Amino acid sequence: MNRAISYIKTFALWELFKGLAVTQRNFFKKSITLEYPDEKTPQSPRFRGLHALRRYPNGEERCIACKLCEAVCPALAITIESEVGKDGTRRTTRYDIDLFKCIYCGFCEEACPVDAIVETRIHEYHMEAPGENILTKDKLMAIGDKYEAMISADKAADAAYR
Repeated sequence: MNRAISYIKTFALWELFKGLAVTQRNFFKKSITLEYPDEKTPQSPRFRGLHALRRYPNGEERCIACKLCEAVCPALAITIESEVGKDGTRRTTRYDIDLFKCIYCGFCEEACPVDAIVETRIHEYHMEAPGENILTKDKLMAIGDKYEAMISADKAADAAYR
C-alpha cells in the first residue's frame, strides 16, 4: 500500500505542491528584508569592528609600547617594535595588526593600560589589493584621529553603562 501511495505522490508532483503551498502562505506576509545601504540594522553596543590607535588631547600618542596587547592576542595578529626616545619614554616604531588573523575578540583593548588601542563600531571596510589587510601604525593613528569623537562618545556611554 505504501508503495502505491509513493508512486501516486511521485507522479502527482506532491512535493512541488507542498513547496508552492509554503510559498503561497508566506507571499503576503510583511517582508523583513532591509535595503542595506539605505536601511541599517541596529548595532549592539558590544560590537567590535575596525581597530584604531588613539592620542591624548595634546596630540601625543597614547601607546607606551608595553606590548600587553601583543602578548594577550590569541591569534598573534599584533606585531610591535619599540625604542626609547630622546626624552626617555618608550614609544612604538612599528605597530601592525593583520586583519586576516584577527578574531576581533577585544582582548587587546582590555589589556591596554592607557586605552590606546580600541575597536571601533566601523564594520564597512574592505581590502582590494594585497597587503591592505595589514593595518600599520600610521593607518591606525589616522583611523583614531578621524573617528575620535565617536570613540570618545562610545567610551563615555560604556562607562555610564557599567
